[in-house]
Amino acid sequence: MFGVFKKIFGKVGVKRDSARYDKQKKIARSEDMAGRLTLAKNTRTHQEILYYLAEHDPNPAVRKAVAGNKSTPVHASQVLAADVDEDVRLELVKRLLHLLPELSKEKHSQLYAFVVQSLGMLALDEVLKIRIALSSALKDKAYAPPKVVGKLAHDMEREVSEPVLLFCTVLTDEELMDILKVHPSGWAVQAIAGRKAISAPISKAVIDTNNAKAGKILLQNRGAKITKELLKEIVDKARNYPEWHKPIATRKNLPPEVGKALAVFADASVRDLLAKRKDFDKRTVEEISKVFRRRLEFAGEEGQDNENLADRIIRLEKEKRLTEETVSDALAMRDRDFVYTALARMAGTDVQTVTKIFEMKAPKPIVALSWKAGLSMRFALQLQKEMGMVAAQELLYPRGGTDYPLTDDEILWQLEFLGVKAA
Repeated sequence: MFGVFKKIFGKVGVKRDSARYDKQKKIARSEDMAGRLTLAKNTRTHQEILYYLAEHDPNPAVRKAVAGNKSTPVHASQVLAADVDEDVRLELVKRLLHLLPELSKEKHSQLYAFVVQSLGMLALDEVLKIRIALSSALKDKAYAPPKVVGKLAHDMEREVSEPVLLFCTVLTDEELMDILKVHPSGWAVQAIAGRKAISAPISKAVIDTNNAKAGKILLQNRGAKITKELLKEIVDKARNYPEWHKPIATRKNLPPEVGKALAVFADASVRDLLAKRKDFDKRTVEEISKVFRRRLEFAGEEGQDNENLADRIIRLEKEKRLTEETVSDALAMRDRDFVYTALARMAGTDVQTVTKIFEMKAPKPIVALSWKAGLSMRFALQLQKEMGMVAAQELLYPRGGTDYPLTDDEILWQLEFLGVKAA
C-alpha cells in the first residue's frame, strides 16, 4: 500500500516548507489568476493548498487543473465530482480512471473508497458525455467497481448502458435480472443476450421478455446456457418468432424431441437443417420428415374441390383422419377455424360454444373440452397456451406427465356449465 500511497501523493515524509507553504497560501487567496493556475498545475504544491483551490477557487480553469494534478489528495475528488463545471468533472474522470487499477488491489482502503464514491457520483452525472466516458472506460475492465457499473448499467441512455450490459463481467446475475425487469428498452435486453457468458436463469429471463431479436441473439450465443426445459419453452414460443427457427435447428446438443416439435411448424429449409443433423438418430430424422410431410398434406387439402370447412371435417371423420395429429397440424398452421370446427365435431358440440370456451382464457373449460374431444392432456396444455392464451401461472399441466389433472366430477361439472353434453 505504501507504493500506491507514494504514487498518488508523491514523496512521503518530506517536511513542510513553511515559507513555501505560506507563499502558496497567499497566492491561492489572491486575485492573481495566473499565479493560482500555476499552483493548480504544480505537483509540488502542498496538498492542503490544492484542496483549498478545488473547493474555493472561482475559476473553472484552476479547478480543472487541480482535478488533473496527480498530487491533489484523493479525498478532494468528492468536492470536484460535484463541481458546477462539466470540464472539471470530466478531467476528474480521467484522473480517477488512471488511479483505479492500482487502487483496486486494495479494495478495503480508504483511498479506494474515496475513488469509488466519487465515480459513483459521476456515474449519475447530468452530462451525458461524462457518463459515456465512464462507461467506455469501465465496460470491459475486471477491476471496475460493481456499484459504479451497476449505476451505468441502469442508465436509460443507450450509449452509456449498452457497452456495460454487453461486456462488463463485474455485473452480477442479480443486477442483470433487475435490469431485465425494469429497463423499458429492447436494446438493453439484446445487449444482455449478447454477453460472452450467460447463466441459465438469465437466459430464461431474456426469453421471458418476448423480445424477438434478443431471443435470436441468445440462441446464436454459444456462451449462453440454455437448459432442455427452456428449449422446450422456446420452441413453444417460436411459432410466433420465425427468426428463431434456424438458430434452434442449428444449436449444439439439441434434444431430439425439441427438434421434432420444431419440425411441426418450421419451413422446409429449417426441416432440412434438422434432418441433416449428425447427432439425431435415423428414427428421429424419419419422424421429423413424417411430421413435415403430414403438415404439407394438410395444407394441400385445404379448399380441395371447393369443399367447405364443415364438409372437410365430416370427410376426415369418415376417413378416420379426424385425429389429434390432424388438429395439431392445423394448430401448427395457425388454422384457427379448422381447430374450432374440428374440436366442435370431436366434442359433440357447436363451433359457437367452442369459440366461447377459448375466449374465456380459462384453463379448466379448455381441459374439459379436450377431454370430451378425446385428446391427450399434453395437447390440452398446448391448446391452453396457443389457442386459449391462458396466463402462464394459471396453466393446468398433465399429472404424472400424461394424465388429466381434473377429477371426473370436476370435468363433468365444467361440461355441464359450458352446455356441452358429457355423454
